[in-house]
Amino acid sequence: MQGREALTKPEALAARIAALEDREAIRGLIASYGPLADAGDCAGAAALWVEDGIYEVGGFGVYRGRPAIQALLEGENHQALIHGGAAHVLSPPVIDLNGYLATARTYSAVFRKSEDGWQAHRVSANMWHLVRIGADWKVARRVNSLLDGSADARALIAGQPLPSDR
Repeated sequence: MQGREALTKPEALAARIAALEDREAIRGLIASYGPLADAGDCAGAAALWVEDGIYEVGGFGVYRGRPAIQALLEGENHQALIHGGAAHVLSPPVIDLNGYLATARTYSAVFRKSEDGWQAHRVSANMWHLVRIGADWKVARRVNSLLDGSADARALIAGQPLPSDR
């Protein structure tokens, strides 16, 4: 069978529904990061990662494991940011599924309250490496690279290997 008829076979429908559910779960996971971070739920934000997950934050370093990611969010820089008024905003993700693994590319912007309103504080490209554990998706590694014109940032948002990973 070819075309639309092949897509309506029960096994094809089941696979398509599973892929849609995976994509929606990944969208929800990524969308939850900003509200968790801005609400100061540092443990909740860190729980988005697998136990030994990695968060590479452009300009701030590499954090390995949930305790380190939680400590980053509990740190003075992040706490001052959110207590002064901040919003972590993520774009809709471009998702590539590969069984129980996935990658997603997003933009992120952190807005900061100022006397004159809101200003973009950071604008970055992000690559999320995700893994499905049972029915749940978790972040294995998130690479955040400031959109400063660098080759790394352009490669990241294009979905290419980073020059530093080659």
